[in-house]
Amino acid sequence: MNRIVTVIVMLAACLAVASAQQPAPQVTYLDAEKFAALAAKGGALANGPDFTASLAKRNKPGQVEIHTKETDIFFIVDGSATFVTGGTMIGGKETRPNQMLGTDIEGGQTHQLKKGDFISIPAGIPHWFKDVPASGITYYMVKVVKP
Repeated sequence: MNRIVTVIVMLAACLAVASAQQPAPQVTYLDAEKFAALAAKGGALANGPDFTASLAKRNKPGQVEIHTKETDIFFIVDGSATFVTGGTMIGGKETRPNQMLGTDIEGGQTHQLKKGDFISIPAGIPHWFKDVPASGITYYMVKVVKP
């Protein structure tokens, strides 16, 4: 019985040390004025070990992306763009751990994104801002990182 108690105490101590080494979650609050200032230029809103939130602005197409551990969630704040999801990535190369960039998508579904639209792209799905007008697109982006 004493051995079981000793093991339980040791496990509890290990868990306490491990949790003490993890940074405490932080609450991020931006009032409307600070958010509006950030919206004018884009940038990071908040982040943690399992997510990032930001405002992104684009005025030209991007590369095809596949994130193996990140789900992208977009809410379109302003502007429009042609966005392609799914299909098969062409010319893909790993550019950093768990991310590939490519040049095209074969197949896939085309979405005409505009202000007020919402789209989520699960980890592992090719996606691409294929066509973005010079007037650009602004979107709220949350990346959820899976372990």
